[in-house]
Amino acid sequence: MNVGSFDRIGLRRKPKQERSIQRLDLILSAASQLIASKGVGAMRMTELAVAANVPIGSVYQYFPEKAAIVKALFDRHSLAIRAKVAEAFASVQSVPEALDVLEATIDWHYEDYRNDAASLGIWLGTETDQDLSRLNVEHNSRIARIFRETAQRIAPELSDVDTEARTYLFSHLIGSSVRLAVTSDPFFAARILQECKCLVRTSFFTPMPAELAAG
Repeated sequence: MNVGSFDRIGLRRKPKQERSIQRLDLILSAASQLIASKGVGAMRMTELAVAANVPIGSVYQYFPEKAAIVKALFDRHSLAIRAKVAEAFASVQSVPEALDVLEATIDWHYEDYRNDAASLGIWLGTETDQDLSRLNVEHNSRIARIFRETAQRIAPELSDVDTEARTYLFSHLIGSSVRLAVTSDPFFAARILQECKCLVRTSFFTPMPAELAAG
């Protein structure tokens, strides 16, 4: 990401005093509620200031534009997800156990977004902006690192190349599948998630056929 892109979606200033930290939290909390009720596209900065009960200047003091608010909220949620995934895989000791945890990860990830309109709105809001869309790529790459470290520990027979490519692919595949499922009707969502789990079980730890690896 270039400097200009970072400037437009990053915090203008990081609060240090308790009062400033509380004001920033008020703004983000109000933004989360507005996004839950009407989505990112319909939220206005003036409306946000009223909802947070702060002057509009306070909003712009921290956020140069709406995309920066979406990034701040996405970063918080992304950090919580990575912590939960890391905790789930920390004690995994075998491939069958890892597959069970992967399936559970798909399920709770889906339920998390299905039942939290704010988180879903923030997630979908990242698709409307080129700079914000990179946040999803970065998030999935960090999840892939957790998958990769687990795979290297419990399935050392897999080559490093296979492990890196596969964990990166499946991290993005799971994220995309969950996103598609959340925006689908419940019956079709269940089928999408089942197909994703089937691919995980049959392919995640399966060694690449020699003839394909050679190609």
